[in-house]
Amino acid sequence: MNWQTYIKSFQSYLKIERGLSKNTIDNYSFDLFRLTQFLDKNSIQKNPITIGEEEIQQFIYAISKEVNPRSQARIISGLKSFFSYLIFEDYRSDNPMELIETPKIGRKLPDTLSVQDIDALIAAIDLSKEEGERNKAMLETLYGCGLRVSELITLKISDLFFEEGFIKITGKGNKQRFVPIGSTTQMFIELYKNHVRIKLNIQKGHEDTLFLNRRGRQLTRAMIFTIIKDLAVKINLNKAISPHTFRHSFATHLLENGADLRSIQLMLGHESITTTEVYVHLDRKYLTQVVNQFHPRK
Repeated sequence: MNWQTYIKSFQSYLKIERGLSKNTIDNYSFDLFRLTQFLDKNSIQKNPITIGEEEIQQFIYAISKEVNPRSQARIISGLKSFFSYLIFEDYRSDNPMELIETPKIGRKLPDTLSVQDIDALIAAIDLSKEEGERNKAMLETLYGCGLRVSELITLKISDLFFEEGFIKITGKGNKQRFVPIGSTTQMFIELYKNHVRIKLNIQKGHEDTLFLNRRGRQLTRAMIFTIIKDLAVKINLNKAISPHTFRHSFATHLLENGADLRSIQLMLGHESITTTEVYVHLDRKYLTQVVNQFHPRK
């Protein structure tokens, strides 16, 4: 079998057995495509079963000149998963990635917004336009619930449990979690749902999707990015922000106000608490307050 046959089989495994998103599968596939391009370019006649550590090292050395250490680490991680899959399926007995070292990378601290920045962005939304009510509800939901942009655009009306004070979120790997939603965010969603969304010509298949575009279809990730960046320009906010900035701000503001990491982890849907721990590094002042408040020898 050639590379494409094995890659297609790997893609099916990632989708069906591991439940990974299309974006994640595309990233894994692109990494493997880069490897096959490198082999072709250098006339290296190796398939997924015969390729060894030497050829992999040559490839890693070549890409190290093109990408930063963080991207390099991601590519190495993707290749390790591919060859682990081949071993799992008994296609080969050894992993050529076993001795490949991942470059050391510093943990990148996420950008955050102050409460005042968020208030200013939301206040800049033009409510004279019908999509203004939708945009306000979306940004309030991003910040109020700490959602990923993919979770926001796929949020269903049937996922809203306002009486119980929760919304059901389907996150990475189709894992579901319940996230608390405050009364303010609920109010803005209800305003949009009952006064704007109800007027749309909703297309088939999108009847349960909460946030829709003017054509009655699910919004794209790119549209959310555009809305936020346009608002940042409008208020002269000199920060590079994205939908994820609202998620980071949600977590940081909770931590600053005394929430524990385990609760934040559950709300964000992080599989490991080490992912959530990055927020501890954001505000040294908060850590000083914790010591002063709780340590017996303060």
